[in-house]
Amino acid sequence: MPPADTGASTVVVDASAPSSPVTTTAAPAGAHERLEPGRPGYRKMSFALFAAGVAAFALLYSTQALLPAISASYGVSAGQASWTVSAATGALALCVLPLSALSERFGRRQMMTASLTVAVLVGMLVPFAPSIGWLIALRAIQGAALAGLPASAMAYLAEEVRPKALIAAIGLFVAGNSIGGMSGRILTGWVAQAWGWRAALAAVGLLAVACAVAFHFLIPRARNFTPGTLNPKALAKTVATHLGNPLLVRLYAIGALFMTVFGAVYTVIGYRLVDEPFSLPQGIVGSIFLVYLVGTVSSAAAGRLVARLGRRGALYLAVSTTTAGLLLSLADQLASVLLGLVLITAGFFAGHAVASSSVSRTATTGRAQASALYQSAYYLGSSAGGTLGAVAFHAGGWAATVALGLLAVLGVVSITLYGTRVARAERRALIPATR
Repeated sequence: MPPADTGASTVVVDASAPSSPVTTTAAPAGAHERLEPGRPGYRKMSFALFAAGVAAFALLYSTQALLPAISASYGVSAGQASWTVSAATGALALCVLPLSALSERFGRRQMMTASLTVAVLVGMLVPFAPSIGWLIALRAIQGAALAGLPASAMAYLAEEVRPKALIAAIGLFVAGNSIGGMSGRILTGWVAQAWGWRAALAAVGLLAVACAVAFHFLIPRARNFTPGTLNPKALAKTVATHLGNPLLVRLYAIGALFMTVFGAVYTVIGYRLVDEPFSLPQGIVGSIFLVYLVGTVSSAAAGRLVARLGRRGALYLAVSTTTAGLLLSLADQLASVLLGLVLITAGFFAGHAVASSSVSRTATTGRAQASALYQSAYYLGSSAGGTLGAVAFHAGGWAATVALGLLAVLGVVSITLYGTRVARAERRALIPATR
């Protein structure tokens, strides 16, 4: 899973504020001391959330590296098989916002535990799906369940960890996301090569069980959480306010379009590499996802890029890098395809990091809901990219998938150019007022 603001940070407001989606009482004067490195519980909490991240994102993308094998087993097209990924990410997108609100009422730890439990139980059923329809349905349930984890983890950290240690704690959770998404794909690739795709999904399920058990026994009890009372009308008003903010809407669209490119490329790349002229075995195809490590570096560098180039400058650089990768991947030489994947991955992660961090800075109220909306757009982009990319591949080969990616990139450029124009117009309008 790529690094991202999950949109689950808590919103604590005055109980009399009518526009608050969740009202909470003030923390008691004797609130428990928060966790930090060197204090009891911090290490257990860090390992628990790392394990949760590994389990969640290994499960979420467990079928992505197996799509060619699933197509062959069920006798379905790439487009139909891609729904085993798109159904999971789409369900997650739809459930992030409501589960974010529920976690503020019933507790972060409880929500994370329930999410992992349901997702793991469904994961043990997935390898036995008798048809492609059943497999897609089970994956949708799994994605909906997993939405409770990113909706709660960041809020749990914000409430239980000292501010000076928060970035390190979030970094370890994000590392779990990335390693889970990458290792799940690599594991399924090699196991499928030896024993078939059903055994591969069972292996991911067992990995998730081990991680969920570790999470259950390691995660400290929440000591600084105060339950709130849900206010659906205020939640709807907050969401409407965010959707009425042109800058936020542009950022949501940018996140969705970047993820459309990424989802299309990584959903379809397996089909291209197992086919002529490459004819790579399933294990090697799964190992291609090691390229994700490039994204960890580029997302970490996004802050420095913004400081040097500005937000829009960093987005232009991310777009240029992604475009170069798409064009390079058209060549029929494996080295060019791999270099193309490296550039696509680096550009995507940098662009995503810039857009997601900009959401938190732009929203002055209801930041949890603003970020949750970004995540919804992001995972909807993943679902659209996976399905449309597979349909394009079925219709016109890899070149058609690249064309889809370039169209999405053009959308990012258009939105960014429009934002630049709007910003310049606003600055011009302010000049007379300062004279």
